[in-house]
Amino acid sequence: MTAELTLTGRIRTASNATFLGTIGEVAVVYKPIAGESPLWDFPDGTLAHREVAAYLVSQTLGWGVVPQTWLRDGPLGEGMVQRWQEQDPEQSGVDLVATDQVPEAGWKQVLEGQDQDGRMVALIHEDTPALRRMAVFDLVVNNADRKGDHILAMTDGNRHGVDHGLTFHRDHKLRTVLWGWLGNALTDEECDGIDRVSEGLHGDLGRDLAELLSVEEIAALAARCAELRLAGQFPAPAGGMPAVPWPLF
Repeated sequence: MTAELTLTGRIRTASNATFLGTIGEVAVVYKPIAGESPLWDFPDGTLAHREVAAYLVSQTLGWGVVPQTWLRDGPLGEGMVQRWQEQDPEQSGVDLVATDQVPEAGWKQVLEGQDQDGRMVALIHEDTPALRRMAVFDLVVNNADRKGDHILAMTDGNRHGVDHGLTFHRDHKLRTVLWGWLGNALTDEECDGIDRVSEGLHGDLGRDLAELLSVEEIAALAARCAELRLAGQFPAPAGGMPAVPWPLF
């Protein structure tokens, strides 16, 4: 889409400059590189590239986890542009509930703790194929920031993931609210998706990612795919980093 990008609003709650806009009649989210906040562990000016790389991996997996995302010029310079997704306000893939109200079926409990009023609450997420695929995607791209609000529940039951600037670090950085399948065996579909990424790194996917990520980051991506296939299951948290992002939503 090469038509003019027109800004229509700003998302003030985002940690980086994030705008709503339109390209013709298509609603989009626009994150200019110039508005990215510096981070101690990710190179400056790379978050937009990582968002696009996440989309390319999502496409290779074949599961439509990430909405269409690309780099282009805008009113504030080059940045990431992503098709806006209108989520269903009546659905939620992740929730906080009282510990005595955790559903008996269809949900996975991740952790429990106290809220600001001292009440015991549990973090839960759906037990659905769509959300499992997102969890596998996060393992592959090494997502360091899978918050509950980064999961968009669509009316058709699909679940889109957004905000993938903190991905593809060469060191282990996985922080996610989707830990409910820990130790579960990967399905044939999930293994096939991982294999498509591994194979794609030797072809078009590898060439496209070379424009967006470092050589070391692409090598780490290949290693994660190989390790996942060898283990054949959802891994446990590892390393000294927190296993979940903060805040959770």
